[in-house]
Formats: sequence, C-alpha cells, structure tokens
Amino acid sequence: MGTAGFFIFSGTPLFFSAPPCYTEHNIMPVGREEIVKEQKQRIVVKVGTSTLTHSSGSLNLRSMERLVRVLADLSGGGHEVILVTSGAIAVGTARMGLDERPRALGMKQAAAAVGQCRMMHIYDKLFSEYNCTVAQILLTGEDVEDPMRAEHLKNTFGNLLELGIIPVVNENDSVSSAEIETGHHKVLGDNDTLSAIVAELCGAELLVLLSDIDGLYDQDPKRNPEAKLLHRVMELTPEILEMAGGAGTWRGTGGMATKLSAARIAMEAGCDMVITNGQRPEELYGIVEGADVGTRFIAARKAGLS
Repeated sequence: MGTAGFFIFSGTPLFFSAPPCYTEHNIMPVGREEIVKEQKQRIVVKVGTSTLTHSSGSLNLRSMERLVRVLADLSGGGHEVILVTSGAIAVGTARMGLDERPRALGMKQAAAAVGQCRMMHIYDKLFSEYNCTVAQILLTGEDVEDPMRAEHLKNTFGNLLELGIIPVVNENDSVSSAEIETGHHKVLGDNDTLSAIVAELCGAELLVLLSDIDGLYDQDPKRNPEAKLLHRVMELTPEILEMAGGAGTWRGTGGMATKLSAARIAMEAGCDMVITNGQRPEELYGIVEGADVGTRFIAARKAGLS
C-alpha cells in the first residue's frame, strides 16, 4: 500500500498515494522510463561542498532538493542508490555562527559534528517528501581497512539497498579528521576517495562525482577557449594523469588529482566513474543511460584491459 500525503500548490491541497520511494515518472522525458528500466544498476553518487552550500556556508536547499528529487526517482525506478555527501564542516561553521572555517583541529571536529547533524536532518526531510527512507553511515579509515569491519559494512550496505533504503555516507570527520590533519593513517582524507572505496566495497556499477567542474579537459578552459572536454577515458595514461596538475595549478586546486585517484580505484574494481557538474543533477538520468555527459572513465574489464 502506498503512503498518502499532500503538497500545496497555489493554496490548493493536492493529495496523492505514493508507493515506496515515490517517483514522478510523469516528469521524465518521453521514453526515458523504459530505458532506465532496461538495466538496474548500483550507483554511488558523490556530491561536493560547492554544490551543497552557498558561499556563506549555509545549505543550498534548492540545489539539495533537485538532487534528492533525481536520486529518489532513480531509486523508485529500481536502481540501488548510495549518496556520499560532503559539506559537514562548512555547514557546521555557518550553523555555529563562526565568521570563517575553523583552523584548530578541535573546532573543525566540532563543526563537523554540528554540520553532519544539520545535513542529515535536511536530507531526511527532503527524501521523506518522496517517501524515501535514508540511513546515515559515517566511516573512518579503520572501517574500510580492517577486513572484518569492511565485511560488516558490506553487509550493512547490502541489507539497506535490498530494502530500498538510500545510505547517506560521509567520513566521520569528528574522529578521523585528526588523521587527515596529521597524515597518520590517512586511508580516506577526501570524499572523492571515500566514494570510490564505497563503490568498490559495494560492487557498484557506476560512480558519479558531482562537482563544480564539467569534467576533465585537455587544457585549462579558463585560459584556452579551445580546450576540449574529454568525454571518455579508457585508461589512466601518464598523459591523462598529467592533466590533473599539482598543488597550486588550476587542476590541482580544483581537486582533479583526487578525482583521478578515485577513478583508478573505481576502474580497477570494475566500476565506471563519471565527473560532471553538480549544478545539473538532472543529467544523472543520461549518465545512468550511458550518455556522453561529463567525463566517463571506463572500467578496466569493460575497456578490455584486464
């Protein structure tokens, strides 16, 4: 039985009866529903801080709602969806009324704790509008390194997905940021790597990194208008890796180096990875279908490199 509910448009209540994880297939482009149903996939979507927040650090609710709407629709269409989210420290900083991001480790941990609570409250509220249930999973390096704990995690993800629940994952910054700051036991350290490890752990077919960039370019698009977006990467050659740049370059500051590191993990695990712009979450439909959106890194087995 579906769950009854209502929305109010222009003062008029509109009642509906929603099946588990309500989806609005009537808003999908003609023919897309049939295409999506052809192949069900396990999908990990990572969303960055710049997509989730305003420059002030407060949550960008419009951006979050658009993303949640698409993820709920994909889940309702039969795909298994895992969301890896950033933003806890930025949101906590704004919530605590601080003028700038804390520099002291203890204050960063405090901001992460406050921000994570705030973000999960909003995610739960937004996903509930589409009758989706979410679960919070916070990870540290030891969780994915230790074989027994990793196996427990794998089982937890599997059980949640089997029930149609959407896991919302983040690094447990209140605990693990000490490792990130000092460099000790730095297994994760960024959510690009975290999302790739989660994709590997869960046996996902697709990993999507939603960022503030459209994908991997052959040159700096800000300096060269002729720069070309690479739609498909079959192998991480030295030339491709060089495009990530180093610290202080346009690519390095944009986080491309960590994204290519994540691509290596995903590709070796047999999982395609796509880098695309988080300002257009609706493009996830096309990405799931295999369209040339952003930059797709083809898994080793699919590329015939294994």
